Amino acid sequence: MQIAINPFEQIAVEDEADAFAELTRRPALAAAARVPQAGVTVARFAGFNLHEQPLVSEMACLPGHVVPARSTVALRREMAGAQVILVFEGGDPEQPIILGVVQDQKEAVSALPIKQVSLQAEVDDGRLLISAEREVVLRCGDASITLTRAGKVIIKGNYIISRSTGYNKIKGAAIDIN
Repeated sequence: MQIAINPFEQIAVEDEADAFAELTRRPALAAAARVPQAGVTVARFAGFNLHEQPLVSEMACLPGHVVPARSTVALRREMAGAQVILVFEGGDPEQPIILGVVQDQKEAVSALPIKQVSLQAEVDDGRLLISAEREVVLRCGDASITLTRAGKVIIKGNYIISRSTGYNKIKGAAIDIN
């Protein structure tokens, strides 16, 4: 606390005012006072507003402000809090454009769920191999062939033909026809 000497001033002045009072005392930036911003800057993606516009904060040129932005990349709600790379349209800090999301290893692992996908496709002279962790489905209209991890082969269609110029063998532990 500080003690004031002037009898008409407050006797005790608090060192820290509450956040709302501080924001109301801070003068808004006048358009004439803005300095055009050139180059790129780093800011924080704060989420989306009611109109689904991305919001950015923690810009050096506008401290304490949250500003709606445009984006050249797809943003998701889970990315809120991530650092983004910005440029300003016409140098105006009130018109940021998000160019990308900074991919810091620690932030990428903790902020975004990473889904491991095991899918392979190999092509050589006479063979095409497609493999997946859970199942592979080939589909065209009403017809499909599904291969599952459990070893099932499911063939579906409105009309199925099995032809062979040689021996056509059906073998299984049990065979059900009709």
